[in-house]
Amino acid sequence: MVPGVKSENEKFAGGLFTTTVEGFIPTTGRGIQAATSHCLGQNFSKMFDIEVEDPASTGETKSKLHVWQNSWGLSTRSIGVMVMVHGDNLGMVTPPRVAPTQVVVIPAGLKVALDPATKQKVLDAVDKLVKDLRQAGVRVKGDTREMYTPGWKWAHYEQMVRV
Repeated sequence: MVPGVKSENEKFAGGLFTTTVEGFIPTTGRGIQAATSHCLGQNFSKMFDIEVEDPASTGETKSKLHVWQNSWGLSTRSIGVMVMVHGDNLGMVTPPRVAPTQVVVIPAGLKVALDPATKQKVLDAVDKLVKDLRQAGVRVKGDTREMYTPGWKWAHYEQMVRV
């Protein structure tokens, strides 16, 4: 997303200024307006006589002030831009900063013939890595399920579960 300010000709008619967030599409080099914020000032409150009591006024009769107004808009286009930029033929790929799971630790080389002590060392190493990453603020999951091969798990997380 690229923040910006609309020009005099592009701003909301009657407003003081308009800021915007444009979704940048790297493949085309174009932007799509995703959200805007309009500072309307007091123009519309004067036009429609929208007033509040002046908190600074004293005495029996409180003086009135025209309100300052803003208008915000977030378009569903912002969701479309996110899917378009962060997606592929299989669907959306959530960016790591917002993904519920950022890392999946999958042990490899655990064969049936492997002795139990060595297998336990590998599983302990996975647990330690998961704990260390979690302590560092990474949203992590360890997949030590024995009924699936590492290749199946990699394909599962790559193609099926977009974590």
